[in-house]
Amino acid sequence: MRASLIQFAVDPDESADSRRLRAASLVREQRGADLVVLPELWPVGAFAFEEFDAAAEPLAGPTYEAMAKAASDAGVWLHAGSIVQRGEGSEGGGGGGGGELYNTSLVFSPSGELAATYRKIHRFGFDAGEAVLMTAGQELTTIPLPGLTAGLATCYDLRFPELFRGLVDAGAGLFVVPAGWPARRRAHWRLFAQARAVENQAYLLACGTAGTHAGVEQAGHSMVVDPWGEVLAEAGPGEEVLTVELDPAKVAETREQFPALKDRRLGVAPPRA
Repeated sequence: MRASLIQFAVDPDESADSRRLRAASLVREQRGADLVVLPELWPVGAFAFEEFDAAAEPLAGPTYEAMAKAASDAGVWLHAGSIVQRGEGSEGGGGGGGGELYNTSLVFSPSGELAATYRKIHRFGFDAGEAVLMTAGQELTTIPLPGLTAGLATCYDLRFPELFRGLVDAGAGLFVVPAGWPARRRAHWRLFAQARAVENQAYLLACGTAGTHAGVEQAGHSMVVDPWGEVLAEAGPGEEVLTVELDPAKVAETREQFPALKDRRLGVAPPRA
């Protein structure tokens, strides 16, 4: 499985429409990959809190349309990062108007069909920012990809290992984590990415942004971690495309060679049917 992570730069002087065109072009350049991943909230910027309401889109809005077409043109599975989604039945959209907002990830099939969505469960900000502006998601999301089942998480979710255990119990052997992680906590980014991979014996694709969001420098350093916790590839701080070959068989091999997951005693899910 060939995976390409697009560490996209968010420039506050670039319009959302221009970003969509540029992101779509970068996706099309990844023809030949099996899976392409974009970062969290790249159409607006993960820390541009004051712009969330005005930038909110319906699910099938402009980012959806641009990314569906790009996935189809490139013939790839596309995790299109996430958008500020205005919930169904809410007033307005694309220009304010109230209603619940969600940090929603979109995954498209190689034919451009929407294959999965994930609403971020753990919102960052404590008593400010995303934590008060957005509604928390409630459901874990997995999706079968060629060779592996992927479990979806977003940015701050990395700090909550129980989410990843739940994804493993749902069959995940690969985690896809788009993010807008700040540079000042870059060490945590690397630590959590490796920990979530090695403790669950799964691949982890961590795709962050470059640039600056509302004055917050982004960490960059997107990375691919294997089931033993080894970093197979890591980007630098700027805009970059990271492409890595994954061996789906390595997940089962790792779990067989070192069957630590079988020794779980707390929070063990019942056997899958």
